Amino acid sequence: MQPQKSLDPQKVPTSKTSRPEMKCAICMDLVTDEASACTLTCTHVFHSACVAELRKFGVKQVCPLCRTPLASEIEMLFEESTLQYMVVGRLVKRGEASWSALPPAAKRRLDAAISGWRTAANQGIAFAQNNLAHAYKAGHGVPQRYSKALRWFMKAADQGIASAQFQLGVLYEHGEGGVGESDAKAAHWWRKASDQGEMHALYGMGILYQNGRGVAQSSEAAAQCWQRAADQGFAEAQCNLGNSYKKGRGVAQIDVTATMWLQKAADQGLKEAQ
Repeated sequence: MQPQKSLDPQKVPTSKTSRPEMKCAICMDLVTDEASACTLTCTHVFHSACVAELRKFGVKQVCPLCRTPLASEIEMLFEESTLQYMVVGRLVKRGEASWSALPPAAKRRLDAAISGWRTAANQGIAFAQNNLAHAYKAGHGVPQRYSKALRWFMKAADQGIASAQFQLGVLYEHGEGGVGESDAKAAHWWRKASDQGEMHALYGMGILYQNGRGVAQSSEAAAQCWQRAADQGFAEAQCNLGNSYKKGRGVAQIDVTATMWLQKAADQGLKEAQ
């Protein structure tokens, strides 16, 4: 995006033959290279690298001068598309519509959400890639296509999105989306998601470790995975962890601890634990 004229008074006079230059309000150096400039929606100009550094440090994503949000146009498109999708999702959750039979207004919202996600996904927005993959897997707003879900999950997973990494593991576990069934590849992606604390992946890794599928069999590693997922409230992991303590499998045999975890799972309605 080319730098735009700004009402900000930080113009620095230059020679009469050159255009006025701007100071970056973050580092206070001149913004002399248009390729390195970042013009925000408020028209203030900064170095792209300075804005990126500001985000990396967790500073709220607003203009340092006028506090206007820093989100780019494509990021704002992604956010608006996600809001549109959530409106439709609430209708379905309340039983006022179904994904296969939406009212015209809701159908337009869903079409807009999918279109926005696709545009953002094609420009590398990882969460848009992940959302689009989920849509293809579920058949929400698009025909159900596991092959397309695989493609977009892969792109999002390569950018470190834990949910996409977990879903890739599921596709490999079941051999869906045009990939061969592979416990080893499922373990590969679930391990990456587990490293980020994704509780579904932790639960799945526990199953793989317990049964020696795609990884070396280890009841201890299984219990550790289930412990991390159970601590996040995942009922199935709480049940498996309770049974591990009940049987002394991978952990010490402790009835009171077994009862505690089974009770937590039962309280969530898990019939096996009950």
